[in-house]
Amino acid sequence: MPIKSRWEEELPNCSLQQWIFGSPSAPLPDRKAFLDADRPDTHFVTFSEYRLLAKRIALGLQAAGLKRGERVLLFSGNSLYFPSVFLGVLMAGGVFTGANPGFVARTRDAAARRQQGHPSLDGAAGAGGRGRGLQLGRTRGQPHDDVLPQLLVRNDGRAQRCRDFALQLRSNGAGVIKVTKLAPDYTTAVKRHVGLCFLPMYHAYAQTYFVANFASQGVPVYVMPSFDFVKMLTHIQRFRVTHLVAVPPVLVALTKHPVAKTFDLSSLENVGCGAAPLAAETAAETTRVLGKPDLLVRQGWGMTEVTCTAMTWDPTRLDRTTSAVGEIMPNFSAKLVGADGVEVTKARTPGELLIAGPGVMRGYWRNPKATAETFAVDADGTRWLRTGDVAYVDSYGPGGLFFIVDRIKELIKVKGNQVAPAELEALLLERTDVADVAVVGVTIEGEEMPRAYIVRTPGSETSGEEIATWLEKKVSRHKRLRGGVAFTDVIPKNPSGKILRKILREKAKQEVGDRDPATSKLS
Repeated sequence: MPIKSRWEEELPNCSLQQWIFGSPSAPLPDRKAFLDADRPDTHFVTFSEYRLLAKRIALGLQAAGLKRGERVLLFSGNSLYFPSVFLGVLMAGGVFTGANPGFVARTRDAAARRQQGHPSLDGAAGAGGRGRGLQLGRTRGQPHDDVLPQLLVRNDGRAQRCRDFALQLRSNGAGVIKVTKLAPDYTTAVKRHVGLCFLPMYHAYAQTYFVANFASQGVPVYVMPSFDFVKMLTHIQRFRVTHLVAVPPVLVALTKHPVAKTFDLSSLENVGCGAAPLAAETAAETTRVLGKPDLLVRQGWGMTEVTCTAMTWDPTRLDRTTSAVGEIMPNFSAKLVGADGVEVTKARTPGELLIAGPGVMRGYWRNPKATAETFAVDADGTRWLRTGDVAYVDSYGPGGLFFIVDRIKELIKVKGNQVAPAELEALLLERTDVADVAVVGVTIEGEEMPRAYIVRTPGSETSGEEIATWLEKKVSRHKRLRGGVAFTDVIPKNPSGKILRKILREKAKQEVGDRDPATSKLS
């Protein structure tokens, strides 16, 4: 029997932009929506300008020939104008895709090829491909379905290539806001809320909170061009930031870096964490360092495939546990399936977590095989997303808290970016001095990173540093072997030749790791 959410929220029968602004033309507050954290007095966008700029971008794209259903790929870092470009593409009838501007040329070109001739825009491009986006041009597009996704989110994964997630954004944020408003003092508190965005806006995590949710509540957001720990602390102190939307490495630094104690962070009222596992010890230590015993550091759970988040925390619930990832979001359902394929119906019994609901993706873009492998369909037609995570629930029924205890998927999570071991293994095997290789994730200082185990060819004396440096030139930053390179006599495999990664993950944990990266996941 599936576990349903305690809440149901009527889905907004409107576009994402209408959900955010309420109306295409009604007056909006002349309050600041996005402010440059380094130059807030002179560089900002009001809520009225946010909508106006999005409209102008939409008209410009249509005038340039953008047709309904065409995809627009944006290579850009954080900017005051990123949200307007995002919504402008949707207003024009296009499908938005954001990508890391730091991609090396090879990755950028592959992403552009997947556009199949549809437009690419270059924002603050990285050195690996600066200026290339606008030179990509276009060829004849492909036919489209009548029902269009509004967003294709890119993550590195299956088939050693970027995957595109077709998402319907009709429900984006509605459930989050529903639960947020349960706080007894919400109406008063929201007026003083202040956000700080250092997460990359090309990632679904930042888009959910900063492009949509905060804007729909009228919460101003200070935008950092990129993450800088000391600057983050400076901005929290200066702007009296109330909501910290973070990832585990940020909280690890907050608890261990001595400079954090020199800043006044007392304005923080809410600390949420996602995109990667958060250790219970780090959550508890964050509360201690901030000196606010009543502040509960919460980690959530979700995936890009479920439009970012599928678990939430009721603000009236004061459970002190720091290892749970919350309960089911409004309009979602969950069930657990054991290794034998039988549905789990008992509390504290682990099984693979399956999720169903309006925020679940339609499928992997032009990859029906991957889509079929990822969904289980009930007799009544309900589509269940296989998450690849093993979980249990403390109380079987609505309101039960979920705990993630293991991970089936082999993907490595680096600061919210998925890294496919097979891609790195294929590249490393191009070297003549590498006979065999396996790449696994290892958590060091609260951050998961790739580590390679290599069998050298006979007679080779190449060093791990040499191999890691060689690979750096071929991959994006988050795919580098920051977990190190170790040499071994043999790669453990089962009789069918499948790499026994669990053995290597345990080995890596003993050699250089600090804890098991299997507490929660938000991609």
